[in-house]
Amino acid sequence: MKRYIPDTSTFVTNLECAYTGEVLPADTLHGLSDAGKPILVRYDLEGIAGAVTKDELEARPDGMWRYREFLPVRHTENVVTLEETETPLVPLPAMQSRLGASWITMKDEGRLPTGSFKARGIGMAVSMAKEFGLERLAMPTNGNAGSALAAYATRAGMETYIFCPADTPEVNVREIALQGGKVWRVNGLIDDCGKIVGAGKEPMGWFDVSTLKEPYRIEGKKTMGLELADQLGWQLPDVIFYPTGGGTGLIGMWKAFNELADMGWISGQLPRMVAVQSSGCAPIVRAYDEGERHAERWDDAATIAAGIRVPAAVGDFLILDAVRESGGFAIAVDDDAIEEAHVRVPQEDGLLICPEGAATAAAYEQALEAGLVEPTERAVLFNCGSGLKYPMPPADWNLDKDAPIDWDALAEA
Repeated sequence: MKRYIPDTSTFVTNLECAYTGEVLPADTLHGLSDAGKPILVRYDLEGIAGAVTKDELEARPDGMWRYREFLPVRHTENVVTLEETETPLVPLPAMQSRLGASWITMKDEGRLPTGSFKARGIGMAVSMAKEFGLERLAMPTNGNAGSALAAYATRAGMETYIFCPADTPEVNVREIALQGGKVWRVNGLIDDCGKIVGAGKEPMGWFDVSTLKEPYRIEGKKTMGLELADQLGWQLPDVIFYPTGGGTGLIGMWKAFNELADMGWISGQLPRMVAVQSSGCAPIVRAYDEGERHAERWDDAATIAAGIRVPAAVGDFLILDAVRESGGFAIAVDDDAIEEAHVRVPQEDGLLICPEGAATAAAYEQALEAGLVEPTERAVLFNCGSGLKYPMPPADWNLDKDAPIDWDALAEA
């Protein structure tokens, strides 16, 4: 059964350069602004508040399109969906007990179509591409974004050209191809792949849907913040740990919280936003520590958490602004700690997570030990993808059905 999508007005007023404040007309196709910076969508928030209530939202089926008035797609027929659902908040009681904390929960975005949170941003970007009549899209990817683009664009009848680093996990590359994407491995990092996408815009006639190089992926990721507030009865947590590469989700959630506050739907202190990176690729952490608003490219980036291996983020200043405005911080964790958390969380609390999600668990422990968070604070950690997509430790025990079984050895295993 097709998920219900509200057929209602949208309230976009204009677009705006996130860096200069230049106002741009809505309903026109844009990439980056003339300043080479991301563009944000602005809304008539008073109009939204007058058009829908919290109770009316509650009466709708869950999923990102529940928040239609907060989103940019004008025409319902252009919504491209794979039946997205609300992702659960999964308590981590064993982790809480071990650390002496009172409230840790993980928002498991791996339950979405294509197995990651990329479904939100890409679903929105492809819907807007359909609104603008685009037929050919391209992007660089570390894996999950490319998978989502292939799936959603195929559903919309569009061509996709996708470029990924040569060491992108094989499952991601095959997933992209199986879902209709044309995918190439590139001997470089994601920003090198991005240069290929940029160079191909004129000869290939494709539209670049790279992270923050069009206005609408933020709006899809914004629904994480809207949904989180909705799930918690419009009472936000104290702190959010978010795995940060390009940073679209962190920026989008901060945008959502500010829009809700401006509407009067939430009040009080907004969550502290924590940007989590690997110590093998931590340009945002370095810039935060040095008091800079822009992050220099991280050379020789390397981490087992491929989704946050982004040497240079076009929205660096937006990430850092959100972190500082919220009273949060940026933190880097070693790959050893990520790998340990990747095993510990499922073994302790039964939740299979991706390496990037494991980074948030490792970062929370590190921050707690350093006194950056209090054990009484309500903390939400984001798991951004299904753990089924990633390598797991070997399980090599065998039994011979024809030999005597040593039950004592089994009991001690």
